[in-house]
Amino acid sequence: MQDLMQSLMQNRYLKNQVLPYLAILGFSLFPMLACAKTILIVGDSLSAGYGMQPQQGWVYLLQKRLDQQYPKAHKVVNASVSGETTSGALARLPKLLQMHAPHVVVIELGGNDGLRGQPPQMIQKNLAQLIQKSQQAKAEVILLGMKIPPNYGTAYSKAFENSYKTVSQQYKVKLLPFFLAGVAGKKDLIQNDQIHPNAKAQPMLLKHAYPYIVGAL
Repeated sequence: MQDLMQSLMQNRYLKNQVLPYLAILGFSLFPMLACAKTILIVGDSLSAGYGMQPQQGWVYLLQKRLDQQYPKAHKVVNASVSGETTSGALARLPKLLQMHAPHVVVIELGGNDGLRGQPPQMIQKNLAQLIQKSQQAKAEVILLGMKIPPNYGTAYSKAFENSYKTVSQQYKVKLLPFFLAGVAGKKDLIQNDQIHPNAKAQPMLLKHAYPYIVGAL
């Protein structure tokens, strides 16, 4: 190999004409190869696009926007399931990590746990394990926080919200405090069930999450 390189360098034509173009080609391809990443979304109905066409959901819009900004560079895998809980996702996550080897894992969970009155300590424990498993798989983790309606009581609501803050600080992951900020409680942005965001709200959800995701890339 050393003899070949010496031969190339001694050839004036190759040295002056060919090698510079090879160098340019190599450097132009390197960013494309280095930046290509898989983003795994592990969420519930908010990310599964409940009550809408798949192409209306914020996760689909995320892929579309990434394709516009970084053509063919990043792949979004939506592993969200309507009705999913932190426990259910914890059971599915190892296989998802093995199958997709994601560079970034977005965790959007906990809402269904809270609506079912699950203990905040259990929710926090499950979130911690979801983060741990993702980090052990060498993935950057983003946590999308949630809040519970006030009728669950101040003590429960506060403990529920604090579970996100605690695990994000403990494992040093980026936390979006409230994924539904500006959407929850707005009649024109919520479906008839008074729970799920409608198609009009999806660009807002993407706007909330996008800076965190791009930052992780």
